[in-house]
Amino acid sequence: MKELTHYIDGARVPGQSGRFSDVYNPATGEVQARCPLASKEEFDQAVEIAAKAQPAWGAMNPQKRARVMMEFVRLLNRDMDKLAETLSSEHGKTFPDAKGDVQRGLEVVEYCIGAPQLLKGEFTDSAGPGIDMYSMRQPLGVTGGITPFNFPAMIPMWMFAPALACGNAFILKPSERDPSVPIMLAELLEEAGLPKGLLQVVNGDKEAVDAMIDNETVQSIGFVGSTPIAEYIYGRGCSNGKRVQCFGGAKNHMIVMPDADMDQAADALIGAGYGAAGERCMAISVAVPVGDETADRLIEKLVPRIEKLKVGPYTAGDDVDYGPVVTAAAKEKILGLIESGVQQGAELVVDGRDFKLQGYEDGFFVGPHLFDKVTPDMDIYQQEIFGPVLSTVRAGSYDEALKLAMDHEMGNGTAIFTRDGDAARDFANRINIGMVGVNVPIPVPLAYHTFGGWKKSAFGDLNQHGPDAFKFYTRTKTVTARWPSGIKEGGEFNFKAMD
Repeated sequence: MKELTHYIDGARVPGQSGRFSDVYNPATGEVQARCPLASKEEFDQAVEIAAKAQPAWGAMNPQKRARVMMEFVRLLNRDMDKLAETLSSEHGKTFPDAKGDVQRGLEVVEYCIGAPQLLKGEFTDSAGPGIDMYSMRQPLGVTGGITPFNFPAMIPMWMFAPALACGNAFILKPSERDPSVPIMLAELLEEAGLPKGLLQVVNGDKEAVDAMIDNETVQSIGFVGSTPIAEYIYGRGCSNGKRVQCFGGAKNHMIVMPDADMDQAADALIGAGYGAAGERCMAISVAVPVGDETADRLIEKLVPRIEKLKVGPYTAGDDVDYGPVVTAAAKEKILGLIESGVQQGAELVVDGRDFKLQGYEDGFFVGPHLFDKVTPDMDIYQQEIFGPVLSTVRAGSYDEALKLAMDHEMGNGTAIFTRDGDAARDFANRINIGMVGVNVPIPVPLAYHTFGGWKKSAFGDLNQHGPDAFKFYTRTKTVTARWPSGIKEGGEFNFKAMD
């Protein structure tokens, strides 16, 4: 049995608490490693080391910090396959999807190379008689992040790359379900030139989370996960005087208008609904065709595509469409929600409940499912399933479709498929959801824009990555300076003797 470690002060450090969590191979159901769960004392020690390392890093020229990020990008490209292989083995996602996980994190690191420009302050000359005024963006100190299992490379980089580029230290508490890649990233960053102690990876459960929330040295916390935990961390963290941004669950709707290209819409739903086994906070889990004729045409296009999906382990090759879900508990929850949909009267058009993969009978595989005639009172509509399940809710009109998405308590992402520019423009302007796609099924912004939902999908007033990250990980200091006029010495015409 492989025993994993924390990463503290530039070294892999065994856990001291005596508590461990099992890390599975999702394809086989076998335990492949044990992950240590840190005690409060272990967490606080990591923070203490980071606090000692941070001042020198924060005082460094931002261009030098940017050069570390530049080298980190090179190393990420060098080790892309190695990182993706490890990620797939613990998470279960396909190898191309795992590489995409690393790539989308890498793009945020590339954006952070622009730190010298992004950290520039403002200056006003002669704000008053002999008075100049200027602002500075300065690092917070020690910052922290709690990241989920579904993107073990991307989301940590979304957090620690801007935090470090701004001059902070960072304590990362990754998911204990797939913890190996974050430690590999920390090692690569130090190979790129990051001083030891600035990026600490502390594995753990609620005890480590609470230690981060309550530690007075930690100035900010970022979180991505479920809405109940997001609410808990946001409330307790803010009460402790920290700067907090928390991103929760999602129930993303895709409106399909009668004039949409139905092949394009169906292809989009296949990728957005079933990619990564549906374990994405930006997955489309609800299709909303407008009108019964549109719905019938959409279902007709979806069924053969779904039936052709290839489900298997990442080792089966690049033509696998999606792999297993992350744990047996996740599989049980998904299947339970599917049963509730059947019991509550939804029409199960594609039934994947009996899916079995020869040779991988103990793996956490869930077959693809498609529901039609789902209604808003059903559990499969109200709850985030986080699995390969697509629900179709038929709307009688555009306004009814719009209202469905607007009335749901989650507001992470949404999309509309249409050829009508006026409808698309109206949708983008009226919808109360943070990220909107127009003929784009998963509208995840690129690194130089910001990522964030609305309503119960996000807590805090700043988004992830892009310009907001540089605001979140710095404080603004404004200086007002007066230089009184004095007697000017006259000119000198001879060289002074050297002292």
